[in-house]
Amino acid sequence: MAAGLSSGLPAAAADKRYDEGASDTEVKIGQTLAYSGPASYSGVVGRIQSAYFEQLNQRGGINGRKVNLISLDDGYSPPKTVEATRRLIEGEGVLFTFNSMGTATQSAVQKYLNAKKIPQLMVSSGASRWNQPDKFPWSTPGVPLYSTEGRVFARWLLNNKPDAKVAILSQNDDLGRDFVSNFREVLGDKAATMIVSEATYDATDPTLDSQLVKLSNSGADVFFNVTVGKFASQSIKKVAELGWKPLQYMMSASASGMMIKAAGPENAKGLIAIQSNKRVGSPRWHDDAEVQAYQAFRAKYVPTVDPADDTGFYAYSGAVLLSEVLRRCGDDLTRANLLKQATDLKGMRTPYLLPGLTLAVTATDYEPVTTFYMGRYTGQDWELSEHTIAD
Repeated sequence: MAAGLSSGLPAAAADKRYDEGASDTEVKIGQTLAYSGPASYSGVVGRIQSAYFEQLNQRGGINGRKVNLISLDDGYSPPKTVEATRRLIEGEGVLFTFNSMGTATQSAVQKYLNAKKIPQLMVSSGASRWNQPDKFPWSTPGVPLYSTEGRVFARWLLNNKPDAKVAILSQNDDLGRDFVSNFREVLGDKAATMIVSEATYDATDPTLDSQLVKLSNSGADVFFNVTVGKFASQSIKKVAELGWKPLQYMMSASASGMMIKAAGPENAKGLIAIQSNKRVGSPRWHDDAEVQAYQAFRAKYVPTVDPADDTGFYAYSGAVLLSEVLRRCGDDLTRANLLKQATDLKGMRTPYLLPGLTLAVTATDYEPVTTFYMGRYTGQDWELSEHTIAD
């Protein structure tokens, strides 16, 4: 080995370590998103992140390497996700996948990627399956876990409205089950009396009208709304149309400015949701340096993205975080080192997080955020609780 290392190669070159998808000049990243189909709103993630890495490349890239993000459309369809992911790995030869979207879609390729020891980093899903370092060490979540959020809301409800009558609407998949099962677990014996009605929906359903009519007739005074995408906006609007006025809890990922805008801000007044991120459209953060940096980037490189779209800010923040992970990798761009750096984030901040909150990711616990504020929507902005709440 000593003879090999002294064969005339510069020391710096000898110290470099690469897996497929990395070289002296490039880091190749893969991603699948729904640019079409029922969750096409997620396409903004790919547009923002592609633009971010393009402008970063114009300044020399990361550690002298250009970042090549290959972002493919899977239409929020698991079979298409499988096809697109195989193309990324076996055709394009990417080093890893990043911020790919969807619980059902990414679950369809989790075993495949883990069997090949290819990092599936910062998945845009909070399903508990992304925090299983013993079973799926190569998969990490990119948003707060649904299980944690379900538990946090249950504790808040027991402390603030212990006699509540709860109606639940949830997506019929791992996302919905994570929320509801953990919510029930914390309620314990009280679940039998507090939960008075439940309904589910499938991502292919045209509307939620029949489910919401059923729930509104249940006598519930709390609505646990576990919906995503267009269904989040539909449900907020339909609850108002029905004249039903429960205390409505919306899962945090759906309590975004764009979803509320689509539903009508007047219909969302009084909505509550846990908060871990700045709402980019809020006047509260207009002068925030990190928000201003994002808005300047967005206006220059992706001006068609709505300045109030929280999903765009989420995507930008994820790209900033990944850039730091890649910088930390230095010249060791192996998949093992990439995973090591991506699961050593405890105490780090990202532009997206509220002041005082930091990432919690460690090698033995991939959960990204464990501390939150409770927020209430006034019809114009979010009011945050004075104190944080934790799992």
